[in-house]
Amino acid sequence: MKKRTVELVVISDIHLGTYGCHAKELLNYLNSIKPNTLILNGDIIDIWQFRKRYFPKSHLKVIKKIISFASKGTEVIYITGNHDEMLRKFSDTQIGDFKLVDKLVLELDGKKAWFFHGDIFDASIQNAKWLAKLGGWGYDMLILFNQAINWVLVQMGKEKFSLSKKIKNSVKKAVKYINNFEDVAAGLAVKNKYNYVVCGHIHQPQMREYNDKNGSCWYLNSGDWIENLTSLEYHEKEWKLVQYESESMEAFSEVADEDYTNINIDPKVLQASFVINQILTNTK
Repeated sequence: MKKRTVELVVISDIHLGTYGCHAKELLNYLNSIKPNTLILNGDIIDIWQFRKRYFPKSHLKVIKKIISFASKGTEVIYITGNHDEMLRKFSDTQIGDFKLVDKLVLELDGKKAWFFHGDIFDASIQNAKWLAKLGGWGYDMLILFNQAINWVLVQMGKEKFSLSKKIKNSVKKAVKYINNFEDVAAGLAVKNKYNYVVCGHIHQPQMREYNDKNGSCWYLNSGDWIENLTSLEYHEKEWKLVQYESESMEAFSEVADEDYTNINIDPKVLQASFVINQILTNTK
């Protein structure tokens, strides 16, 4: 099947190395596109919860696919998040078409877009990191429990159910936190005269126009690959929020391993992959 050419793709919150990560679905999606620029907007590898005993082949294939993109001319920009904050010691490193940064500003058809993960707005991370890590572990366990429930529901011929979404939508504080996050990020973007602000972190896919007394901008969030399985795409002057569709994207399953197994990787790209592999090897 023919791959879609896309000018810019943004994905975030993959959390490779955790039980909740939908790596196979992400790989199908990545196999279905041919991006000019790929932005990884934080929490790609979950170093907080990384354990050597759990890193399936499907997770490794995602890393190989990203390296394959960089080796074939796609500009890959990795923006660090809180779960992969260990990478921040390598910020502003560029090796071939692979770049590692903490934030990014791009001009898209005459408009300025501001990209960052978003954990800077999270007080629990800034003031009590141990609590945030504990919450991350609890969230992973909740996702595991939810997967077991969904397996039973599927066997019974019923629709899947997102327990974490239900909790988020029913708890007023969670809803308020999400709204505050979006408004603070968008408000800062307006103040700094950006047309778009693109975040991740809160696992809440979104595209909405924000207005205040200082002006307006578009707030965008790429969601995650734990619950929502979403990405942002920019092509021909338009943003689009894309959700994984099993019917169309599973056709690209293992489309072929030739994309990332039998490639002649440029030495500079190999160095970029070595940085990631070293972190995985040395993390316990």
